[in-house]
Amino acid sequence: MAMNDPVRLQKFLSQCGIASRRKAEEMIKAGRVQVDGAIVTDMGSKIIPGQNLVKCDGRPLSPQNRAVYILLNKPKGYVTTLSDPQGRPIVTSLLTEISERVFPVGRLDLDTEGALILTNDGEFAQKVQHPSHEVTKTYEALVAGHPTKDQLAQLEKGILIEGKVTSPAKLTVLKKIKHATLIQITIHEGRKRQVRKMFEAVAHPVLHLKRIAYGCLRLHRLPIGKFRVLDSGDLEKIFLEFSLQTKK
Repeated sequence: MAMNDPVRLQKFLSQCGIASRRKAEEMIKAGRVQVDGAIVTDMGSKIIPGQNLVKCDGRPLSPQNRAVYILLNKPKGYVTTLSDPQGRPIVTSLLTEISERVFPVGRLDLDTEGALILTNDGEFAQKVQHPSHEVTKTYEALVAGHPTKDQLAQLEKGILIEGKVTSPAKLTVLKKIKHATLIQITIHEGRKRQVRKMFEAVAHPVLHLKRIAYGCLRLHRLPIGKFRVLDSGDLEKIFLEFSLQTKK
């Protein structure tokens, strides 16, 4: 991006590590962004980096110099936002030694733990979340009781939730204990609390939920509350996954 080339406001926000471009559009619509002292809500607005002063929530912005990609094993009780009016802990507070301002790619519920990607690369975040790439999310769900084969098949085929049938999923029973079952489930949709709602629909509510993989990125032995910076090999695998899914 040349300093004198006009760029759309939402793209500039994503390049500054504020949020993905889609989330940046929501921030613009909400009147949180100013250009040269004036609130701008028009999605078609363009600015010239280095000439126009852009602020978000009163904070001056400038593009990030270094792109950072992080895999975090999120603990329960942390919110996947950059601030919380209720004072709950936020995931970025766990990123010690990371000086860049990063944001979560997608979300993970307050009471769910596991794999979460964070970055300051808005273009990357947009690709990861775009439906055309169908990036999978794999969970281990401890559910109440013992779902029948028919119920599991129903979940795999697709089940009606809030007026819309879920896309096909892959389920594997890992372990049965006295009053619960541990099930691995892989989905590629990102509907709010989807896994929990799927099991609630067949009367086997989730007792504990952990996301063990985001696409090809697996937690493996990464401890809860810890993170690792993704390297070039990780990114190559991610973009290869994008390519393969797009060709389907």
